[in-house]
Amino acid sequence: MLIRKTVIALLSVLVCLSSATGQSGTRKTEIKGRVTDSRTGAALAGASVFVANTSEGTVSDEKGRFVLTLTHGKHTLSASFVGYRNEEMEITVGASSSNKTFEVTLDSETEELDAVVISAQDRGENVKSVNMGVERLTIKEIQRMPVLMGEVDVLKAIQLLPGVQPTVEGGSGFSVRGGSPDQNLILLDNATVYNASHLMGFFSVFNNDVVSGLELYKGDLPLKYGGRLSSLLSVHGRTEMPQRTLQGTGGIGLISSRLMLEGAAGRKTSWLVGGRRSYADIFLALSSEEALRKSSIYFYDLNAKVTHRFSNDDRLEFNGYYGKDLFGAEVGTFTYGNYVASLMWRHKFSSSVQSRISFNLSNYSYGLASELESMESTWDAGIRDYAFQADFDHEIGDNMKLNYGMTSIFHRFNPGHVTVVGYPDYDIQGSRAIENAVYLSNEHKFSDRFSVRYGIRLSMFMNMGEQNLFRYGEDHKVKDSVYYASGKIYNTYVRPEPRAGAVFMLDESSSVKANYARNVQFIQLAENSSAGSPINVWFPASPNIKPQTVDMYSAGYFRNFDKNTYEASVELYYKKLSGVIDFAEHAQLLLNPYLEGDVRTGTGKAYGMELMLRKNSGRLSGFVNYTLSRSERTIPEVNGGKTYLAPYDKTHAVNVAVSYEFSRKLSASATWVFTTGTPTTYPTGRFEVNGEYFPVYSGRNEYRKPAYHRLDLSLTYVPRPDSKRWLKGEWNLSVYNAYGRKNPWLITYSQVQSMTPQAEMTYLFRFVPSITYNFKF
Repeated sequence: MLIRKTVIALLSVLVCLSSATGQSGTRKTEIKGRVTDSRTGAALAGASVFVANTSEGTVSDEKGRFVLTLTHGKHTLSASFVGYRNEEMEITVGASSSNKTFEVTLDSETEELDAVVISAQDRGENVKSVNMGVERLTIKEIQRMPVLMGEVDVLKAIQLLPGVQPTVEGGSGFSVRGGSPDQNLILLDNATVYNASHLMGFFSVFNNDVVSGLELYKGDLPLKYGGRLSSLLSVHGRTEMPQRTLQGTGGIGLISSRLMLEGAAGRKTSWLVGGRRSYADIFLALSSEEALRKSSIYFYDLNAKVTHRFSNDDRLEFNGYYGKDLFGAEVGTFTYGNYVASLMWRHKFSSSVQSRISFNLSNYSYGLASELESMESTWDAGIRDYAFQADFDHEIGDNMKLNYGMTSIFHRFNPGHVTVVGYPDYDIQGSRAIENAVYLSNEHKFSDRFSVRYGIRLSMFMNMGEQNLFRYGEDHKVKDSVYYASGKIYNTYVRPEPRAGAVFMLDESSSVKANYARNVQFIQLAENSSAGSPINVWFPASPNIKPQTVDMYSAGYFRNFDKNTYEASVELYYKKLSGVIDFAEHAQLLLNPYLEGDVRTGTGKAYGMELMLRKNSGRLSGFVNYTLSRSERTIPEVNGGKTYLAPYDKTHAVNVAVSYEFSRKLSASATWVFTTGTPTTYPTGRFEVNGEYFPVYSGRNEYRKPAYHRLDLSLTYVPRPDSKRWLKGEWNLSVYNAYGRKNPWLITYSQVQSMTPQAEMTYLFRFVPSITYNFKF
C-alpha cells in the first residue's frame, strides 16, 4: 500500500512538471491584440490576423480588437487589411500573456488609398446600440445632396433627418422635435458654436472640406454633454493622416470659393488650413445704383488644425476656427462672427482605459457702427465661454463599459455696450456664470440579446451679477441658494440629470429599444426675429428665471434587411417640459436693461412618431422619412393662460433624399421636402383711435402659414475619374426649388382705410441654379 501511494504521488508530480515546463505544446493561453493604422492610431475593423504555419486565425472587431488561443512558445502573427501593407510580428506566448495586449500597426499603401473607406461604425450598429434618436452622416453623404448657391452645407443636410426642421426658409437654424434653436448644443471639435450661420443663415459656418462627419442626438444626449433641452450636434473635423507632404481640395462657385491645404510633417505630425470667402459684394459694384455700389455684403472663415501623435497611446490636437460676416451701407456697418478653439489630449492608459482632456474657447459677438448726421456710434454685444472637460472610457471585461468625467464652463454675457462720440458710454449690465457638472454612465451587456445603459449627470450653475428681482420671493431661499456679496446677487442651481436606455435584440437584424432622459438648460436666447437675424441676446438663469427642464420618454423598433443594406426604424417620443420661456407681447429684446421683466415662464409638451427607411449602398442610395408631431406651450401670462402651439410645431413632415450613380463619370441626386406650415398669429380686425388704425390680433399661434414643399436637383460630372494627373476635378450643377414653389419667407400686413389688414407675403427663393467646380490635388 505504501509503495502504491508513493508511485501515485510521483506520477502526479511528473504530470504537473510536464504541463508547466517541457510540454509547452499542450498548454494554451488566450491572447488579446489590436490592429491600428500606424499613422493615425485609428482602429482597423475587419483586419485579418492569423498565425503563420497554423490554421489559427480571426478577424478584428469594430474597435480593431482580436482574440486568439495559442500554445506556449514563439509564434509569428501576420495581419492584413485592404489598402495596407501586410505586417508580421514575432510574439512569445506564456502564462503571463493573458494580461498583455499585442499591438499590430499597419502602414497604408498610398497608391491604393483613394479606393479605401474605413468606417469605425459597425454596419448593424443602429440595431445593436442602446442609443436612440441618433443620426449620423458622413461628409460623403452630405456632399451628394443638392445645395443652395453651390455651397455644400452640413446644417442643410441635417434638416432632412426625421424630427429636424428648418426654422426659416433657406436658413441654418433648426428645430428638433418641436424645440427652439437655442435648445440645440452645436459643437465643432468639442467647442461650442453659438451662431452657426453666415449671410443671415443662408450658409453655415462649417466648411465641408475640413469636416469628416457629424452626429445628431435628438434628446438622448451622451452624459458627458448637457446644458440643452433638445439636441446635440457634434461636427468632427478631419482626423486622417495625410499621405503626402502637401495635398488639398477646393471649389469655385458663383458667389463663394474655398480652399483647404493639408500635409504631413514627418510620420507623427499633420496640419490643415482651410478658408472660404463669398464675393457677392463684387456684383454690387456693377450696379447702376450708387447706394448699392457703396454697399458690401460678404463672409469669410478660416479653419486650422494641428495633430501630433507622440505614440499610439498619446495624441495632441489643436483646432481653431474664425469667421466673420459684414453688411455695409452708407448709414453704417453691421458685423458678426465666431471664433472657437480647442486643445485636446487623447491618452490610452491600456486597451481598456482611455481619456480625453480638452480646453475650449468659444466666442460669439456682433456689432453695429453707424454715422448719421455726423454722429458716430458703435454697439457691441456677445457671449464668451472658457471650458475644461475631462472624459474617461473604461471597459470592464467584455460586458461593462464605464464612462465618467467632469466639465466646467465659465460664461461671460455682454448684452450690449454703446459708444456715441461726445456722450458717455452706455452699458447693459452683463453677468458671469459658472456651469459645472460631473457624470457617471455604465453600459451593461447582460447577454447577447439584452443590454442597458444607465447613469446620472449632476449639474451646478452659479449666476454672478447684479439682478433686478421682479418676481423674487421667499420660495427661492428654500429651493435654491441665493446670497448677497459686495452689492451683487449670487444664486446657485443644482440639478440631477438621470438617463437610462435599454435594447433587446429580437434576432440578429432587429431590436426594440426604450429610453428615458432628463436634460436641463441654464442659458437661453432672446430671439429678435423668426427670419434668422443674428442680433440675438443670450441670458442666464437667475433668481428670476429658473432653469428649463425636459423629461423625455421614447421607444422604437429597428430592423435591417439584406445584410444591413437597408435600415428601417420607427420611434415614438414624449417630452414634458418645465420652465420654458416666452416673452410678453411687444417685448423689447435689444438694449433692454430689464429684459427679465419681459420673460414669461410655464410648461410645455411635445410628442410624435418618426419613420425612417434608408439604403446605404449600391448605385441607388438615400433615405425617406416621415414625422408626425405636435408641440405645445402653456404659460399663464401668455395667450390668456390658454395652451398654444409652439412656434416651430409642424404636424406633418416628409423628407426624401436619393442619389444615383450612372457611371464613374456621372451621378445625380435629388431631395424633396414637405411640411405643414408653421403656426402664426394673424390680425383678425382693427380699431380706430383719432383717425389712426390699430390691428386686433388672434390668439397666439392660432393660424398656420401655407404648407411648404420644395424639390432640389443636382448633377455631378467627373471628366477623368481614372486620371493620374496631380489635379483632379469635377463639375456640380444644382437647382434649388426646381419647380419654383412660392414658399412664404415673411408675412407682413398693410393697413387700408376701408378694409381689414391685408397680408403681404415675401418669397425668398424660386428656381435658384448654381454651378461649382470642385478640385483636389
